[in-house]
Formats: sequence, structure tokens, C-alpha cells
Amino acid sequence: MSDRQSTNAYWKANLRIIYISMAIWALASYGFAIILRPLISGIKIGGTDLGFWFAQQGSILVFIVLIFFYAWRMNRLDREFGVEE
Repeated sequence: MSDRQSTNAYWKANLRIIYISMAIWALASYGFAIILRPLISGIKIGGTDLGFWFAQQGSILVFIVLIFFYAWRMNRLDREFGVEE
């Protein structure tokens, strides 16, 4: 694989990880907490409905998990392409 092909493959994989993370972020913050809240309001978690929980706590926990997932996956991708620190 040429250097240019390797660079393109690396950035394609990087953008794929970013797009997946952004989709999960949007689903957690906008989808469950705002748009789908009426549909999931009947599900109780921690003494309140699931939609409210996502708006207050769940989306924050999803964001923290996404940060660790992104760091782990990018470190693995960097090793695959030989660009690790």
C-alpha cells in the first residue's frame, strides 16, 4: 500500500469512528431525551421516567463512554497504521 493510500485509509477509518460516535451522541441527546421522550416516558428508571433520565443523567453517561471508546479505538487505529505516539 502506498503512503497516499495508507493515509487515505487511515482518515477514512478515523471519519467512520467519528460519524458513528456522532450518531450515538445525537441519538442519546436528541433522540431519547427530546424526540422519543413521549414514547419512552412510561419506562421507569431511578424513580423517574426514562426520557427525563436520559435528559439529566443518561446522555452524560453516554458521552463519557463515547470519550473512552473514541480514545481506545483511535489508539488501536494508530497502531494498525503505525502512527502511534
